Amino acid sequence: MKLVKSLLLGSVAGLAAVVGAHAADLPTQKAAPVEYVRVCSTYGAGFFYIPGTETCLRVGGRVRAEYRYVEPEFRDDDAIGFRARGRIQLDARTATAYGLLRTFVRFEMTRDTGAYGFSSTYANVDQAFIQFGGLTAGRAQTFFDNGDIDSEVFGTVRWSDQPNVNLLAYTFSFGNGFSATLSLEEGRYAGNDFDLDPATGVSFLEAGQRMPDVVANLTYSGTWGSATVAGALHQLRSVAIAGVPTDFIPDTEYGFAVTGQVNFNLPALAPGDALWFTATYADGALGYLGFDSSASAGGASRAVVDAYYGADGEIETGRGWQVAGGLRHYWTPEVRQNVFGSYARVNYGAGVPEGFDFTEWRAGTNVIWSPVAGLDLGVEVLYANVDPRGSGAASRSGDSWEGRLRVQRDF
Repeated sequence: MKLVKSLLLGSVAGLAAVVGAHAADLPTQKAAPVEYVRVCSTYGAGFFYIPGTETCLRVGGRVRAEYRYVEPEFRDDDAIGFRARGRIQLDARTATAYGLLRTFVRFEMTRDTGAYGFSSTYANVDQAFIQFGGLTAGRAQTFFDNGDIDSEVFGTVRWSDQPNVNLLAYTFSFGNGFSATLSLEEGRYAGNDFDLDPATGVSFLEAGQRMPDVVANLTYSGTWGSATVAGALHQLRSVAIAGVPTDFIPDTEYGFAVTGQVNFNLPALAPGDALWFTATYADGALGYLGFDSSASAGGASRAVVDAYYGADGEIETGRGWQVAGGLRHYWTPEVRQNVFGSYARVNYGAGVPEGFDFTEWRAGTNVIWSPVAGLDLGVEVLYANVDPRGSGAASRSGDSWEGRLRVQRDF
């Protein structure tokens, strides 16, 4: 019996050894390592590391629904308007031995009807730029502006916080809050298609662009806020003027604009409170005042042009200046109010018909309730007045009231 038991145990042990040896020869499949998304706190809330890289990414966006009422002048004017706007943006940042490498892209799509005018846009590249150390290349906010100013205006006041432009810029950091930027930017034009000269009977005809706008600024940022002084040089070129003796081609002229902008933080009043001011002068570069092709309110409308032909066929420039300011105050952590206004004056030279010079002022206020983070429910009232300088029916002033309701969610 003992012999049988010994034979059985030996057989089992031998079989186990053989099976184990064959199993060791079989290929093995290891479980793939799981890489969890890591939070990146270096650049603020919402960033995470792209798996397998040291690049931090933030995905964001916005949906805005806005409703506008504007006082109509004529029966066929739209008094109400609807706007829907969607935004998607990506912000990728990587620390390098040369400084921060940042890539930012923002797409916006808008559908307007009624008092906004009818339009429908596809995915518009609102911003798309690369930053590497001091270099900025792509589409970004103009360096003519103080980037810390957030006016939170639903409508329009005359200062230059609106445009994003294509640019190539370099920022020099001097320490202690001081920096300077030199930027080559796409030309910013006020309207150039209105006839201001009765002698020639022709409008200013823009020739091909030969140089970008050259923008330079000096900025100081501190705990109290920030201040910027900036200047821009803008080229004005004309094609030959048919009908003027020998198809005269005026000499190239250069317009310019200079500005001072300051933003004050006012935490002593309430956390988040701020006060801002801007003052700008422009000669031949009225787009830097915040104008496009015209200024209008009620039944009054006036063309805004960078340049026009004088009686001698030479290029003459439009000139203007503006001042603007605003105050943001938090009544509670969820309820804030903005009060804002602007005053602008545009002048043309001798020989221009009476009434083309004008002044414009705008003033308004809004109240915004943010019941939860990222959600804004706001209402705004804005008054505008355009006053041509001259006499007669063609020079009558006009004013208008408008109201807006905005529902906005940022994420």
